[in-house]
Amino acid sequence: MSDKERADQRSGAQTQAQVCAAEGYEVERLDPQSAVTLPSSRYDLRVLKALRQVIRATDLYSRRLLTLHNITSPQLICLLAISEEEPVTVSKLAKKNFISPSTLIGILDRLDYKGLIGRSRDTRDRRIVNVILTESGKDLIRNAPSPLQDKLTQALNRLPETEKAAIAESIELVVKMMDVDNVGAAPILEVGTLGSTRVQNNQGDVK
Repeated sequence: MSDKERADQRSGAQTQAQVCAAEGYEVERLDPQSAVTLPSSRYDLRVLKALRQVIRATDLYSRRLLTLHNITSPQLICLLAISEEEPVTVSKLAKKNFISPSTLIGILDRLDYKGLIGRSRDTRDRRIVNVILTESGKDLIRNAPSPLQDKLTQALNRLPETEKAAIAESIELVVKMMDVDNVGAAPILEVGTLGSTRVQNNQGDVK
């Protein structure tokens, strides 16, 4: 990467604290006096810390989104996808979000229950189900923060192709090294089950 590209990346990037402040939720801050500096040669600890930061940020975002808007990240992502191309079929929506139809049905059921979407059979082919947003769904999209993973997408798009490939391959290698490459997962930043609206508090109680 050239010096100019590095400067552009630094100027375009936001710190986690800035992102959290912009989205309206608090982030856990470390006391500089108690912060532990990891040895630069302990790559395992550096990787684990980075993974933990992503998990923690995702958890904080999900809690705030659920508290303020009564919606989860996967539900918001589906709403945004519907808004881009409504009416849209269930099968097309599943492909667009790279999630299984069965998982999507669970998400749509919750959105329907909340009055955020409407579903109807196609007049020409009754086997096809079309999904649209209700006025409540449109209002929520206008007021809710953008999905956390959009920030990752935007940041990656600023990088050269070789660096994007290197990042993806490195993370995929971490997955293989941890022997969890057989664990199914959709490409959506969320803790827990995608269709679930349950969030645990700091004491482990389920809300």
